[in-house]
Amino acid sequence: MNAALQMPNAIGLVGEQPPLMQLQGLGKAYGPITVLSGVDLDIRAGEIHAIIGENGAGKSTLMRLLSGHVEPTAGTIFYQGMPATFAKPAAAERAGIVLVHQEILLADGLSVVENLFLGRELTRNGVVDDRAMEAIAADRLAAIGCTAAPRTLVRKLPIAQRQLVQIARALLEDHSLVIFDEPTAVLAATEVDTLLAIVRGLRDQGAAVLYISHRLDEVEALADRITVLRDGKKIGTYPAADLTQQDMANLMVGRDLAMLYPTKRGLSQRAPLLEVEHAQVPGYVHDISFVARPGEVLGFGGMIGAGRTELFEGLLGLRPAKFGAVQVAGKPVRIRSVADGIDAGIGYLTEDRKGKGLLLREKLAPNLVLTGLSRLYRKPYLEQRLETEALDGAIAEYDIRVRDRHLQAGQLSGGNQQKLLLAKIMMLNPSVVIIDEPTRGIDIGNKSQIYSFIDQLVRAGKACIVISSELQELVGLCDRIIVMRAGRLAAEFEGDAITEHGVVLAATSGGTTASAIEGTSHG
Repeated sequence: MNAALQMPNAIGLVGEQPPLMQLQGLGKAYGPITVLSGVDLDIRAGEIHAIIGENGAGKSTLMRLLSGHVEPTAGTIFYQGMPATFAKPAAAERAGIVLVHQEILLADGLSVVENLFLGRELTRNGVVDDRAMEAIAADRLAAIGCTAAPRTLVRKLPIAQRQLVQIARALLEDHSLVIFDEPTAVLAATEVDTLLAIVRGLRDQGAAVLYISHRLDEVEALADRITVLRDGKKIGTYPAADLTQQDMANLMVGRDLAMLYPTKRGLSQRAPLLEVEHAQVPGYVHDISFVARPGEVLGFGGMIGAGRTELFEGLLGLRPAKFGAVQVAGKPVRIRSVADGIDAGIGYLTEDRKGKGLLLREKLAPNLVLTGLSRLYRKPYLEQRLETEALDGAIAEYDIRVRDRHLQAGQLSGGNQQKLLLAKIMMLNPSVVIIDEPTRGIDIGNKSQIYSFIDQLVRAGKACIVISSELQELVGLCDRIIVMRAGRLAAEFEGDAITEHGVVLAATSGGTTASAIEGTSHG
């Protein structure tokens, strides 16, 4: 472990100017449960200050305290040298503090420009000035790499574009302190690069930036200082130059995480479990064929918009699609719905676990058993005992950490929500498991667990398909990788031929590289 782990807190890296904001003993409790305790922190203009920690460490609570979404129950916030309280987010925004939320908080029935100016519309002679707002929207969207047209309805945009719209909305406000809470969780590599350039630009213009991310490579590339939270308490603040990514991970979890990815299993030579020929998803996918074998992790890489998610939504009947043939375990199948996919032995974990995967306002047990009711249903009643036993088993097997089993699914951390969703799918005992963005918005400790669960699945003889926008995840986890570009198969890599450089080149240029597999059969 790096010696920096034992060093005292840094004093500050931006000269002797007073902090823009200081926190003294800041804390937050909900009744008897304390979620943040005794946090001291200084935040300086012209600095990117990263806040890292596992899910449940208190990061988002801290951001919500600073941005007026909740009020502290202990401690004091000093802003520009004076004690400050922000009863509402609007009060914090008027003071120059803006928060880019982890969750997408847009009105999906309104257009992009209507969302950007919602509640702060521009007027001319008492009439809303649509032309002026559209011009500003187009300029601000282009500046952060968002290709959405101002008049497009938000509900028609992919998740990544919605996040960019949300960032553009936040940056419309005058800002002295900009807080980013997991801003790149739904972005692909090129969009991430654009966003990181925006963050650096804010710092260079003199703004203070607080940056929360589970992506430690981003933290390493961006941060001037790093503060680590664990279990609601501050572990320390360090100059970013003194911490490696491994040091950060160890500080976050309080233990050594030297081996994040399981040992790879080697290439499977077994007969395919899933065979897809000549897949066509109108507007997204153009004639793709592939196979997935038992005992392997097959990755799908590519940029946002490459058609990866749409390919598998088409396969599961979630959008219109055509196929030359689909076979599961050597038998032809026709899949028109997720239920058909389940019957065929295919389990699918959506990338949007909050919007499509879980019922956030329902308790854990109904979420777990919803797709497998036939296993617990004995006419004319649902057997409550079996439901309870199923939840007990899932909590134990997948290490779902809950203080109260009567919580709603939306009250779990992102990592525990993902484990609940995985348990829900595995109740159906599929032979093929498709996981779209398995660790999006998940901390490093839970990532390690998810990777271990995936490894256990394939070692048990299942085929696992992983769609991921995290390049390191694909390279570290997968035995084979198919790269898509503009709806077509750009390259396929396997074994030692898998490299980050090769995957990026294939995703961005569309051509194979020297390390791509020549002449591979995809049908």
